[in-house]
Amino acid sequence: MQEIYIQNKTFDGNDFADTPLTKGEYENCIFNNCNFADSDLSEFKFTDCMFDGCNLSSAKLNKTAFWNIKFKDCKMLGLRFNTCNEFGVSFSFDGCKLSYSSFYKTKIRRTIFKDSHLEEADFTEADLTTATFDNCNLLHAIFDHTTLEKADFRTSYNYSIDPEVNRIKKAKFSILGVSGLLEKYDIDIEI
Repeated sequence: MQEIYIQNKTFDGNDFADTPLTKGEYENCIFNNCNFADSDLSEFKFTDCMFDGCNLSSAKLNKTAFWNIKFKDCKMLGLRFNTCNEFGVSFSFDGCKLSYSSFYKTKIRRTIFKDSHLEEADFTEADLTTATFDNCNLLHAIFDHTTLEKADFRTSYNYSIDPEVNRIKKAKFSILGVSGLLEKYDIDIEI
């Protein structure tokens, strides 16, 4: 069966949990308020697409290709980005709920996370060089052997990053966030 190729199409309010999106390649498409919850998006290819107000929670992403994708105001709980096609993966998140998602061993340099909730997200062994975390809640997010060189955390909060096991050279933190770098020492810091 040949995969379809869809270009420059807008999908509004589609419920792909009931009627699955046809497997194929989607380029320069817009998905507005669509429901992909628990959908199988394995081996789909998305290029230059926008997902706005969509629910992608618990969708399967095995070998899914995301190239230059914008996610805005999306619910994306429990996604396993570590199973995506790693070749050329690039996306940005604005106002998204990404709690319990896994970025384990992903190479997502320069990724922008803005106004997003990343509670208990797993960034173990990920490469987040020059990533930006702008006003993000990182409560209980896991940073373990993560490359965070030149990453920007100045406006984010609730993070706990151990400088001894993560690479943080030239990363940016605000004075108010320094306690997140010292949490393992169980000391009181007053500002």
